[in-house]
Amino acid sequence: MSKITQGFFKGDKTIYINQISAIQVKPGTLLINGYIQITVPGGLESKKGILDATQDENTVIFTKKDNELVYQIKAKIEELMSQQHATYTANQISSADEIRKYKELFDDGIITKEEFEQKKKQLLGL
Repeated sequence: MSKITQGFFKGDKTIYINQISAIQVKPGTLLINGYIQITVPGGLESKKGILDATQDENTVIFTKKDNELVYQIKAKIEELMSQQHATYTANQISSADEIRKYKELFDDGIITKEEFEQKKKQLLGL
């Protein structure tokens, strides 16, 4: 269906899970197609329904018979987003713990201030 509304020659687009800020599904009915819309930061997705959604590059149009499949896709994307968020949070906590350990080493005179600052920047990704 998206080939009809978006055209055959636009090509493929990859949106990575960590780029997704929201996902919306409008189920299809007997008379109106549905759509699944991926929102990314800085994206210009339409907010005016199916007619504008047909012009949005982050929207896929589908018919009523695909409603269940689309909800499964949405659930999987949300699951992956949740897992990624949990991993990110765990990494942040881990980095904070590591910085505390290096701060103790600095306070105890085992490492220099420069070594502590260098390690802190490394752990914070600066």
